[in-house]
Amino acid sequence: MKIDRLLGIITILLQCNKVTAPELAERFEVSRRTIYRDIDDICKAGIPIISVQGGDGGISISDGYKLDKSVLTVDELQNIITGLKSLGSVSDTTRIERLINKLSPKREVVVSIADSIIIDLSSHYKSSLSEKITMLKTAISENKLVSFDYYSEKGQANRTIEPYFLTFKWAAWYVFGYCRDKNDYRLFKLNRLWSHRIIDDTFIPREIPVKELDFDDYFSDDNKITIIFDKSLEYRLIEEYGPECYEVMGDGNLKFSVGYTNKEYILSWILGFGDKARVVEPTDMAEEIKEKAKNIIINYEHDI
Repeated sequence: MKIDRLLGIITILLQCNKVTAPELAERFEVSRRTIYRDIDDICKAGIPIISVQGGDGGISISDGYKLDKSVLTVDELQNIITGLKSLGSVSDTTRIERLINKLSPKREVVVSIADSIIIDLSSHYKSSLSEKITMLKTAISENKLVSFDYYSEKGQANRTIEPYFLTFKWAAWYVFGYCRDKNDYRLFKLNRLWSHRIIDDTFIPREIPVKELDFDDYFSDDNKITIIFDKSLEYRLIEEYGPECYEVMGDGNLKFSVGYTNKEYILSWILGFGDKARVVEPTDMAEEIKEKAKNIIINYEHDI
């Protein structure tokens, strides 16, 4: 868009004393004539641009013109570029790199510093995740319905939704939308979403109630469980919940209490610690762990 290009040119001129029209044309992938028209438009907006011909010539902002050059500081550009790079891990990398180049003409000054922070928002399914995000972004921008197969603890089900937002929370990507099958708003985890496609039918965007946008409510953890962990697992608890999440008992073991949303998930999480974790409350959960342990033994009886 032209307005984006004009802002990009102004940003470059704020950071560089002088730049040539061919450099701007290459950076923004337009003709020199287009750049010269853009410069005229910037001048009409009240920003005096000086264009000098010759080998040492170029385009610059008049020295006598007072313009706040702190529109974007180096630190602010670092944050923006770091964010853009993280999005590049799940988006069209070429487009992201082009945008970074527009924002950072002095690449060695800004980007090299930003490289000290590397954020990867993808997962083991990086290629398919990028494809899903691209598809959903298109559907959201065009108000198109999306259909997909969804896998949960209840099994496989086909869903058709009006997609509204993509969100990265709880270390995973989700799409938020209105489910036509459940007649309600839902969050769907992208790694559980397959055989996806855009339906040609468009929808009229709904006015979403504010309470529906509090995504934390979709994962209420009113259920509580208390577990005794072996001291050797202290690093695991700190990794997931922080150093204040447990109480050190007299024998050195760790008493840990947490709220949970999905019963099957919390049971499988506990079983993953083997004999180094023991549920003490609630007692019915402890009994379920016992039954599952017995069934595990039965599964292996014929192999012993």
